Amino acid sequence: MLRAGRDADAAGFIALIRDCWAEYPGCVFDLDAELPELRALASYFAEQNGALWVAEVAGAVVGMAAVHPLPGTPDWEICRVYVAASQRGTGLAVALMEAAESHARAAGAEVIRLWSDTRFTRAHTFYAKLGYVRQGPIRVLNDLSNSLEFPFIKPARGVAVQALDASAAEHAERPLADILIACVAAGASVSFLPPLSAEAAQGFWRRSLEDMVLGKKAIWVAWTDGELVGTVTLDLAMPPNQPHRAEVAKLLVHPEARRRGVGQALMTALEAGAAQRGRRLLTLDTRADDAGEALYRGLGWQEAGRIPGFALNADGSASATVFFYKQIGGA
Repeated sequence: MLRAGRDADAAGFIALIRDCWAEYPGCVFDLDAELPELRALASYFAEQNGALWVAEVAGAVVGMAAVHPLPGTPDWEICRVYVAASQRGTGLAVALMEAAESHARAAGAEVIRLWSDTRFTRAHTFYAKLGYVRQGPIRVLNDLSNSLEFPFIKPARGVAVQALDASAAEHAERPLADILIACVAAGASVSFLPPLSAEAAQGFWRRSLEDMVLGKKAIWVAWTDGELVGTVTLDLAMPPNQPHRAEVAKLLVHPEARRRGVGQALMTALEAGAAQRGRRLLTLDTRADDAGEALYRGLGWQEAGRIPGFALNADGSASATVFFYKQIGGA
């Protein structure tokens, strides 16, 4: 059960954070030198127009989280998320994050941000499950623990699309794999047949993200109300005599998030990104009569032709594939 944090919870906050930091070599907890605000943490966040939550078991503090607006921006930051080792895997961490996110959305947040120590790898996996992607450069704190922190973000509301950068490669693999597995299970024709294993899906995205880091691909992801639900890839590795074009691949929208404009938003972002990279001709293919065919036609893509029986379905039947192209960037 969560409740609002109070200054009187200081001893519990101090013990919880000290215990969590003790799990990681090199994390130095010095209350007076670096964390004096823990003695009156509720007041500290109230002064920032933020909020603080605490979870108790038998009178002991076993979890906490806080959120506050970032001055001069429409963004909010979640921080001080800690859960006692005995309570991990119980859903408490999810409840704390949901409380903080809901508060930020109600206050008008457009983007929710957080920072996490590079040593807290378990937390990074947890944030990825909640739809956060690592984005941007590492922050150096110059503190007693010699802390380096990764930035994580996710849009707070509506349909939002963002291109991944190289920093996302390490942590985007699993959530993208989950989307791919769900789409293949729903019958999507994207080079795989169901059932698609997590190992195969994660392997595919591991290779794709490595190509992104090398500049061979660009990858966009989409959220709906803070949930990561879609992605599209632009293959930039063209032959030497075709530097003006690129191929669209793996437009994926989770089956539960379809008919909300996610696919259109992803394609619009991709086309703009392709134009910025000097690509004037885009190509793609899709199974005939799939929803994607109508989407591409509606976005102005031109049919170049079709090949009967090009790909097999899960039941072994063959389907035609339609090939499309689109000229962009004033070509």
